[in-house]
Amino acid sequence: MAHQDLLTGFVRLHILHHAQEGEIYGQWIIEELGRHGYRLSAGTLYPMLHALERKGYLRSRAKRLGRTGRRLYRTTARGRAALEEAKVKLRELVGELIEQR
Repeated sequence: MAHQDLLTGFVRLHILHHAQEGEIYGQWIIEELGRHGYRLSAGTLYPMLHALERKGYLRSRAKRLGRTGRRLYRTTARGRAALEEAKVKLRELVGELIEQR
């Protein structure tokens, strides 16, 4: 991902957004982010999910699917508050960018 250091913030916002809408899992979010032009490997995504969980923005639970398992992620109250704050900042930035046209 070009400019990865800048774009990872957008990836985290996508994760929080979708995890607020409902439970998500790693492969699904990789595919969803791919539809938005982000190409992430599991080796990049899973440490990001684990860090968001450690920091209290996400919580997870294990779900058995036959012989395999899946870890499902959902936002916490802290994650929802952070997402709302980020939306305000993002609207402000987009407004400034549009004004400069």
